[in-house]
Amino acid sequence: MINWNNLDTLASYQELLKAERVNLVEAMSGENGSERVKKYSVPMAEGFVYNYAAKQVDDAILADLVKLAEEAQLADKFQVLYNGAVVNTGEKRLVLHHLTRGQLGEAVQADGVDKRTFYVEQQKKITEFANKVHAGEITNAAGEKFTTVVQIGIGGSDLGPRAIYLALENWAKKQNTLKMQAKFISNVDPDDAAAVLDSIDVAHSLFILVSKSGTTLETLTNESFVKDALKNAGLDASKHMVAVTSETSPLAKSDDYLAAFFMDDYIGGRYSSSSAVGGAVLSLAFGPEVFAQFLEGAAEEDKLAMNKDVLKNPAMLDALIGVYERNVLGYLCTAVLPYSQALNRFPAHLQQLDMESNGKCVNRFGERVNYQTGPVIFGEPGTNGQHSFYQLLHQGTDIVPLQFIGFKNNQMGVDVVIEESTSQQKLCANVAAQIVAFACGKSDENRNKNFEGGRPSSIIIGDQVNPRSVGALLSHFENKVMFQGFVWNVNSFDQEGVQLGKILAKRVLAHDTDGALKEFSDLLNI
Repeated sequence: MINWNNLDTLASYQELLKAERVNLVEAMSGENGSERVKKYSVPMAEGFVYNYAAKQVDDAILADLVKLAEEAQLADKFQVLYNGAVVNTGEKRLVLHHLTRGQLGEAVQADGVDKRTFYVEQQKKITEFANKVHAGEITNAAGEKFTTVVQIGIGGSDLGPRAIYLALENWAKKQNTLKMQAKFISNVDPDDAAAVLDSIDVAHSLFILVSKSGTTLETLTNESFVKDALKNAGLDASKHMVAVTSETSPLAKSDDYLAAFFMDDYIGGRYSSSSAVGGAVLSLAFGPEVFAQFLEGAAEEDKLAMNKDVLKNPAMLDALIGVYERNVLGYLCTAVLPYSQALNRFPAHLQQLDMESNGKCVNRFGERVNYQTGPVIFGEPGTNGQHSFYQLLHQGTDIVPLQFIGFKNNQMGVDVVIEESTSQQKLCANVAAQIVAFACGKSDENRNKNFEGGRPSSIIIGDQVNPRSVGALLSHFENKVMFQGFVWNVNSFDQEGVQLGKILAKRVLAHDTDGALKEFSDLLNI
């Protein structure tokens, strides 16, 4: 039997509160640090390793975290989720994003169909369409190949697919598998659409409109922007546009689109990169085979998340350490720091994934919780971040846990030796140095140059950014967020917090305003 209980009612949580804290400076200094780095590490899929030696944990705290995982029934809750239980209580929906990349458990029936079969069929349709575009069987009116694909969407329809495209763009160029350049229009700010349209040849561009409901204001506004540009170029917009939407939306059977690919209500936007939302644009950009590799990497990491042994389950362990930092140590934020330029938009995707999922003050039953839930997520690629906000991370008044991501090899296979080391070696040297600097600090009589240390971090280390590794990385963080939501007893799969602003914006546009809303509208000349 599954019990959905608040964190502060669990006996294991009370034990954690009483547990002796780890002195990270001592733990990570000298031989102690060497032993920890060897000991506190767990394999992930696709050759990744999750190393948590520089976190404020020891064997005693890990034992308490194992008890917490068992009492909170994390493995059991994941099992009922992937077997098709209604875990999204707010919207009374199943949660099936794992099913887009593999069958983890029982066959899941919904809407009168086998959902795994449905997702495979949609990807097959996308594969056939993409292959025809690449072969020149689907062309523009002049019979010429499309060379650019533009995704029109916002939130989960933009952040995840954009981050993945940018992560793999240079890899694809090196592997000669970049079929089409991809661009993204998301912001309702007209400058966003105008800038993208000015940078492409619209006559050779294929546009993907992504809206589950077919009513998303920002997306439909940008679609109109694009249609005007096509019309002004003397082009038939319906020959340049496809839709990714639900089968029941007004877009599903519209003659305005060359084709329509379907998603459903069981996959939230921020979890949709492995569905048709990411599948269409990434298959067109890189080829369906590359997208299939991405799905395979995600599926392999999903399998590890099923492991009931916490210390062999990297996503669950990462989640529990994060809960310990948030609810026992009291840290507000987490910085995600990929030491790879290819992952330059990955922190932005994780901001939505984490903060939209677990930024809740009520539990899954609508009752106010008496403890902290999701942290503030931010980040930038290293080494750029070192010259931006690391000052605060090293010497600021708040301790911010850090999540580094590093790779042994670059994507392009091009490097240069300067002062007896390559650029890649310099990059890796920086991340290794930062981990130790944050943990151990440096004493100095000059207080301005004194580093207290004791600032925790973990690192995920991989071989190279490629389709399979990006899929595994995405899965790890999706599952980490899911497990933390289970611990906090919140619904990680709805997002009511984004709705109020939309409602008020519609009132402003309808000139149905009063009070402060009217005054701000007048100030902005609406």
